[in-house]
Amino acid sequence: MTDASTDVLIVGAGPTGLTLALDLARRGAAVRIVDRSPAHPRTSRAKGPNPRSLEILADLGVVDEVLAAGSAPLPMRVYRDHRSVAETDPWADATPTPAPAPAPVPTTRFDRPWLIAQWRLEEILRARLAGHGVHVELGREVVGLAEGAGGRHVDVTFAEGRAERARYVVGCDGAHSSVRKLLGIMFDGTTAEDQVMVTGDVELDHEDLGRDRWHQWFDEDGAVMLCPIPGTRTGWWFQAGPERDADGRPLAPTLDGFRRLFTRHTGLPGHHLTRAELLSTYRVNVRMADRYRVGRVLLAGDAAHVHAIAGGLGMNTGIQDAFNLGWKLGQVLAGQADAGLLDTYEEERLPVAAWTLDLTSDRLRATLEAIREPGGNLGSAMTPETAGLGIGYRWSSLADTEAGTKATTASSAPHAGDRAPDAPCRDAATGERSHLYGAFAGPHTTVLGFGPASAAVLREVAAYGSRVRACRVYAAHEDHGTAEPGSLIDDQGHAAAAYGIGAGGSGLVVVRPDHHVGVVAPAGDPGSVREYLRRLHGAPGMVDAVR
Repeated sequence: MTDASTDVLIVGAGPTGLTLALDLARRGAAVRIVDRSPAHPRTSRAKGPNPRSLEILADLGVVDEVLAAGSAPLPMRVYRDHRSVAETDPWADATPTPAPAPAPVPTTRFDRPWLIAQWRLEEILRARLAGHGVHVELGREVVGLAEGAGGRHVDVTFAEGRAERARYVVGCDGAHSSVRKLLGIMFDGTTAEDQVMVTGDVELDHEDLGRDRWHQWFDEDGAVMLCPIPGTRTGWWFQAGPERDADGRPLAPTLDGFRRLFTRHTGLPGHHLTRAELLSTYRVNVRMADRYRVGRVLLAGDAAHVHAIAGGLGMNTGIQDAFNLGWKLGQVLAGQADAGLLDTYEEERLPVAAWTLDLTSDRLRATLEAIREPGGNLGSAMTPETAGLGIGYRWSSLADTEAGTKATTASSAPHAGDRAPDAPCRDAATGERSHLYGAFAGPHTTVLGFGPASAAVLREVAAYGSRVRACRVYAAHEDHGTAEPGSLIDDQGHAAAAYGIGAGGSGLVVVRPDHHVGVVAPAGDPGSVREYLRRLHGAPGMVDAVR
């Protein structure tokens, strides 16, 4: 058996596992990622990241590729009895920064989700991960987990009989997670046997169905939905109510079955549907794990929770799990925090999973009710909540709420635990357009300083080196001639407004590596900032622990 030279072994190479691997790799962790599949899947599955996940992908340095490879979400054309009866665009009124967002919705550069095939997103993440020298190890199935002697590592057994060690293991291996089962973690919930859908990727050569619309046929006896797959010429996502046998049982999906469903609901000849692959039957499962951590083994993504697809939160919740966990593992591995920090992963993300299960079940009910009426469509599944921007952790032990109450009483100010709002700014050195999330991007904590009174604390922060970034945010009227590199000019006042800083005011904001507020404090009372940074990073100037 090899020694524990692997810091983190990630089991499962979908978007959740790849996000976690990439975040850890850029922190210098010795990470490996394995998957039991013999080849990378080409299934489309999830239709793309929501605005919050796009912020994460921007931080990881891949969002430009994701945007280029995908497309904006399409307007929906709805049919009844073979006739078009309605058109709607759920994102028509969405506006990104710099338009101020109405409270309590935070500002963001990304005002809508993005359509991209899951396999294409995975390709982009794998390519970025390869740049760190990490490659997915295919055909490797984990069949055993055991705590190593002294509890300092995990012994992992693979199906081929080989045993290896890792300091931590994270199961990102989906709803049927082997890691979860090996841990004996319960996956309680329900399966709605009567709520069934057949899905697949199809090739369609009918020119009358424009690829500028998501076409949806809802009839009394079933439904067919066809959405163009970005980056393909004739590829479509196909979703439908299943065919059923004489006893009402759903039939397995087939190419011929898809053709019959296509003809029945669209009135178009079935032969235009020339190929169907990656066929599957989907049943609504609403389940979640009762624990996310057992010693040095953790769960993320579908391995920890599954829910209705309404709102498109499955892949997104997994990506956001990974981004919450990655920096915490990084801090522990670097010796900057003790292993207790990992307990905050479950503390913060398990309630989010429970909320997501409730939200998606509610959106599914709303959608099923809407499509009973002519013109009803899948837009009923989309709400401001499904953008993911309002998710925060005010209940967390990492949220310094006492400091926040002393800092400001502005109703628009974020609380400790909230997602940190973005805002447009200018780079103080170059004058080029920038934004706050540009300062946050990377494996570090950020301290924002508003007003001249914040300067002294920001100079202290410099002692943390690359672990903490100090960012002075100048008001438009302030002299920034001696600004430190990385400083920003809040030329339109959006940043100050987003953080509840009044005209001519000052303040300090600590932003965690996952873009959530840790502390909001007055610039003249920096004690809570110092204490919080010590909790996350140890003493200033402390050298990272040798692995």
